[in-house]
Amino acid sequence: DFTKQTQLLSKHLKNKNLPDGIFLTHGHIGHYTGLMFLGKEAMNAKNTPVYTMPRMKSYLTNNGPWSQLVKLHNISLKPIKKDSVIVLNERISIQPIQVPHRDEFTETVGFIIINQNKKALFIPDIDKWSKWDRSIVDLIKEVDIVLVDATFFNSGEIKRDMSEVPHPFVEESMQLFKNLSTSDKNKVHFIHFNHTNPLLIDGSEAEKIVLENGYHIAKQEMVISF
Repeated sequence: DFTKQTQLLSKHLKNKNLPDGIFLTHGHIGHYTGLMFLGKEAMNAKNTPVYTMPRMKSYLTNNGPWSQLVKLHNISLKPIKKDSVIVLNERISIQPIQVPHRDEFTETVGFIIINQNKKALFIPDIDKWSKWDRSIVDLIKEVDIVLVDATFFNSGEIKRDMSEVPHPFVEESMQLFKNLSTSDKNKVHFIHFNHTNPLLIDGSEAEKIVLENGYHIAKQEMVISF
């Protein structure tokens, strides 16, 4: 919820409720539709930088109501490319990494967030780890903080064919990560929970399993220090 997010930002950014820029991962609901609050009907933002991959940029430019944000200069689209490094300032750089995820309208990326001392890996959506041409296990070893897709805890969680909305189940991810060292497991934070995911329930058996295996469950307003 973009409006709630801006309120939360003001608590951590000295009463500033808009970020200096926005990086988009892909064109699925909940990952870009909050841009509407930057429009003239709401915040009427002025040239907020929005960093987008090529198909995402084209989608926003050529489809309403998003195109109005571009036309009225509520947002300023900043093109990015996979595996390139975007230097934001002397402390922070961002590297988009493309991942497989249906991609009906746009490509999908995660991000490696880089500062002088640490790297954080952010992948909120991916179909299955096995479909990716990179090793998530190797990437975990290369970075300091890991935030990964935990949409569903296990198979059968929703009453539909789950192959239509593929994600790595948390159970699958833990099985894949089981041979990681204790310190590498400690980097992993599960994020992006569907409303059906039992990890949302404090004290659930699912929560107990994840924590006992050495992983973390992201919580609202969690702050990551770099």
